[in-house]
Amino acid sequence: MSFSADVKEELCRVPLGKKCCAQAEAYGALLFCNHFSAGQIRIVTENAALSLRLPQLFWRAFRIDFDDYPDLLGEEGKQVFGITDPEKVSMIWETYGYEPSTSVSHHINYAVLEENCDRNAFLRGAFLTGGSVTDPRKGYHLELATSHYHVSRELSALMPELGFAPKETTRKANYVTYFKSSAAIEDLLTTIGAPIQAMEIMNAKAEKQLRGGVNRRVNCDAANLGKAVDAAQEQIEAIHRLEERGRLTSLPEKLRQTARLRMENPELTLSELALLCTPPITKSALNHRLKRLMEQAGEKTDDPPERGG
Repeated sequence: MSFSADVKEELCRVPLGKKCCAQAEAYGALLFCNHFSAGQIRIVTENAALSLRLPQLFWRAFRIDFDDYPDLLGEEGKQVFGITDPEKVSMIWETYGYEPSTSVSHHINYAVLEENCDRNAFLRGAFLTGGSVTDPRKGYHLELATSHYHVSRELSALMPELGFAPKETTRKANYVTYFKSSAAIEDLLTTIGAPIQAMEIMNAKAEKQLRGGVNRRVNCDAANLGKAVDAAQEQIEAIHRLEERGRLTSLPEKLRQTARLRMENPELTLSELALLCTPPITKSALNHRLKRLMEQAGEKTDDPPERGG
């Protein structure tokens, strides 16, 4: 099951509640469904939960049944709900203040959405028939698509009143209102009745951030380890050169001790190597000694090295 399907399943568990809320939810579903005209209503869905909710929703909102009713016990796939009875269609139009004989294009009748609960229900209905949301493990994108131009524009005007700032685009014959912000998607899903799936987005985001942090640390550690290995190899090669020239035994005791410890422990970091010194010294002091060894190995003169630690 997709993440969108999970969201719709959670939304379908929201109680239908008051008649005004049911009418508002049905309003959103109609304006974002497959076909809503003065002659026919047609809603197509593959979501099992929505297939069960639609008959209950329309009965609660209008006290009517669908004329075309799919076999909900049949095979999985597209389920088509339809209303063609002129009296039923006319009654639904009148509920939302439309006049079939004079209305040319659909608009959002804000009078139907005066209360916040009605607006939330409207958005829930719009998502159930015309919405989708990307799996948060792959990305953040939620959209509401309708074939009605004015509905899309008016939805974008309504959203800021609810605290949202969506973007708009077109795709073929549809007008799309969408969000790319994970926080906005979380808030919208919570508002319309899907807080559990909103939490899933938060969890996915936290997991991404955790993995990103771990990867950055691993990459950083790997880079630092590579540098440490290269530095240790250079130090060992310098010590070998000193041995080949017979100069290692003439060095001060502190430098000889450092050279011996580095040769015996090529894998240790400077901090770890410093603790093996007798007595233990700081990382900075050990680094200074190793630099002295590198300098001595780089000298071409056969004069004895200067004394000191």
